[in-house]
Amino acid sequence: MALTAAGTAFTVHAYEHDPASASYGEEAVRAMGVVPERVFKTLVADVDGELTVAVVPVAGQLDLKALAAAVGGKRAAMADPAAAERTTGYVRGGISPLGQRRRLRTVLDSSASAHPTICVSAGRRGLEVELAPADLASLTKAVLAPIGRS
Repeated sequence: MALTAAGTAFTVHAYEHDPASASYGEEAVRAMGVVPERVFKTLVADVDGELTVAVVPVAGQLDLKALAAAVGGKRAAMADPAAAERTTGYVRGGISPLGQRRRLRTVLDSSASAHPTICVSAGRRGLEVELAPADLASLTKAVLAPIGRS
């Protein structure tokens, strides 16, 4: 695992994924008993023709204009789910900002800095990894920016 190789402190949280769950993020919050502000979802967007990863709290939404601005782009839209899966190597609902098939430009919502640790997908539905936001930013070479909205 990339986290072990990097010497990063982390905790893995596994839970039984319910295929009928309407929201992967909300399911993770309930299953782990963690406040929603500490659980982040990984979304893939297209910013001016380049796939870009956005990591935002599950309790909110991605501000596409803010994402584009954070990477110096003009327009952002959600990526085609099949393209996101093909490029990252993960399935929807299990896309992790870590260990992607092809490293994508990444933006982490600045609210992550308010917490000692946050949880993100560990690469499959029902599996989360908890780590310090600074470690996540370092490992993904993420830009921190206010890209989430309530």
